[in-house]
Amino acid sequence: MGTLSTVSPGAPSTAPTHSADGTLALDGKTYLSTDATGVTLVPGSRIRLTFKDGSLGANGGCNLMSGAYTITADRLTAPQMAMTEMACAEPLMQQDQWLARLLGGATIALVGDTLTLDDGTIRLMLKDREVASPDKPIEGTQWILDGIVAGDAVSSVPAGVTASMRIKDGRLELNAGCNIGGGSVTVTDDTLAFGPIGLTKRACERGPGAVEAAVLTTLAGTVRYTIEADVLTVDGGDSGLTFRAAPSP
Repeated sequence: MGTLSTVSPGAPSTAPTHSADGTLALDGKTYLSTDATGVTLVPGSRIRLTFKDGSLGANGGCNLMSGAYTITADRLTAPQMAMTEMACAEPLMQQDQWLARLLGGATIALVGDTLTLDDGTIRLMLKDREVASPDKPIEGTQWILDGIVAGDAVSSVPAGVTASMRIKDGRLELNAGCNIGGGSVTVTDDTLAFGPIGLTKRACERGPGAVEAAVLTTLAGTVRYTIEADVLTVDGGDSGLTFRAAPSP
């Protein structure tokens, strides 16, 4: 991900203040950009702001920023943001720069699900992530594998290999990357309990075979899962998988 640099000097590490009517209850919320004036959002990018425990995380489409923030008299200040140092296309690098300046001091307003930041030059509008991009349901969604987790390392699925799963009415439909099959699965709000999985007996080449082994290692017994928008993460302890919801037909 790259090393961290400091965007600008010091800010006090205090929790955010709130307006008297509680409308700036931002903690635990994530907001996604919907529009901007004074700048043009890079096509295909989406700015993401996450507020949690007095810290602000930001992503303008390239580097990640994080740091303490305060809200005083409806003004957001986060002048000490640590930023990763990844090299991206110049338009995204410029978007990082103006986003860091905006977070250094801007008026902030929350009306319904819409958050607005304005420094007099740039006005950025964002929508509550749960409204702008609601979580996909675990059941009935076609989940396409896009990452394999082993310890602290995450690897992508080899080119040309496709693996997916779908859960419906207590049954798992699985394409493990080489063979296909399924089995029973019990779903709760945060766990999946898999019964024995039966698969076809096709001989697998190295890439598909490695994916299939990783899938079967994780989808065994009871595992935990989380969903954020269209991303499903399955945590099997020492191994894990990330899936992305297939586009709606």
